[in-house]
Amino acid sequence: MAIERSAAKRPNWSSGFAFIMATLGCAVGLGNIWRFPYVMGRNGGAVFLLMYILLTVFICSIPLLCELLLGKQMRRGVIRSYEKINQKFSIFGWLCFITSIFIPCFYFVVGGWTINYIFIYLFNQMPTDQAAYFAEFAARPCLPLLFGIAFLILCAAFPFRGVNKGIEKANNIIMPIFIVMLILLAAVGLFLPNSIEGLKFMFAPDFSKFNFTTILTALGQALFTLSVGMGCLVTYGSYLKKDNDIIKSSGLLILGNTIIAVLAGIMIFPAVFSFNLEPSAGAGLVFITLPKVFSAIPFGNVFGLMFFILLFFAALTSGISLLEVSIAAILEKFKISRKMATVIMSSIILVFMIPAALSFGPLSGYKIFNMTFFDAMDFTASNILLPLNTIILCFVVGWVLKPKMELLTNNEKFYNVFNFLLKFIVPPVLILLMLFGLGIV
Repeated sequence: MAIERSAAKRPNWSSGFAFIMATLGCAVGLGNIWRFPYVMGRNGGAVFLLMYILLTVFICSIPLLCELLLGKQMRRGVIRSYEKINQKFSIFGWLCFITSIFIPCFYFVVGGWTINYIFIYLFNQMPTDQAAYFAEFAARPCLPLLFGIAFLILCAAFPFRGVNKGIEKANNIIMPIFIVMLILLAAVGLFLPNSIEGLKFMFAPDFSKFNFTTILTALGQALFTLSVGMGCLVTYGSYLKKDNDIIKSSGLLILGNTIIAVLAGIMIFPAVFSFNLEPSAGAGLVFITLPKVFSAIPFGNVFGLMFFILLFFAALTSGISLLEVSIAAILEKFKISRKMATVIMSSIILVFMIPAALSFGPLSGYKIFNMTFFDAMDFTASNILLPLNTIILCFVVGWVLKPKMELLTNNEKFYNVFNFLLKFIVPPVLILLMLFGLGIV
């Protein structure tokens, strides 16, 4: 008979390194490698990067700390953590649970695209017209879905094996390889002709491009890349040992995540400027623009293969963490085994992945509020669920849970600043972001 894990029997990360690698794997995903460069390209380059760093440190670090604190203190997944504070707050946990299903439905489709491109470069079969190839591939009725299913199965294999044998082991191996590959590819970009223009675009701010949209877009990107509002950090925080320092851990997570995002920009923008391509190319920057670069440089096929393996690793570690949110939640809530919970959640996500995967082909004519299924899922998660979950988190932790100072820090000044930002600054800023995302302001 399946027995619910009690808090005492709950698995723990085996070391501080394992936790940092897991949370970095959780935060570092397609948001850093796929989304960050094109959003930065569309929003002024260096100005956007500056705002991204400032907002990460002074705004997004607060809900990040709240998620880790909630998980560590409650020793539960998202649903049971909110229930433990107040039974009426169960709905807030279910909102995080729903978010952790919504995001994989379109995120895993993109993960499937990375598998396809790995095979393309592995067998040296990239066509000369990259834009036409991407459009033709995405519109196919079966292949994108099959690759998406393959990606889902790969993600599910690790939580299926457990926290230590599966999730921890995967991140301990994948993340160091990922970081080495990212540094190598970033170094390659620096030796391309005219790469200095790409660095100027990234690091020399042009404040004439600064506007209100830049701030809100940078804030939304920071929340997305740190995986705040998804329940991932609550779940991973619940596997912390009592003596783990969450201030130090969150600082290392923010630093590592920011460095990786910057390295991703260094990897991409010097190459884009070197070949006079458009830095604001949008979502196609990775799947259309960069293959043009790889086709024009020596050993481009090798570097293309490395890049899409890198992108796959980023998607995989984040995909694992997203699955773990819903798996941990239902195995605790309904007292079922981890393996059964993994199968159930993977099956549910698969059902909703199908319309997302077919959004560029057979179902492209079907719209929800003038958006494809893929875009509607992305919009709902990014502009409604993520900011809403984060606002609720700040309210519950700041005004209801009211964590004692010793649970967070021994520094009274830091604690007072944290509380002030948590109660009076972060929620209004997040509400503004949500209204902006909905087109209300």
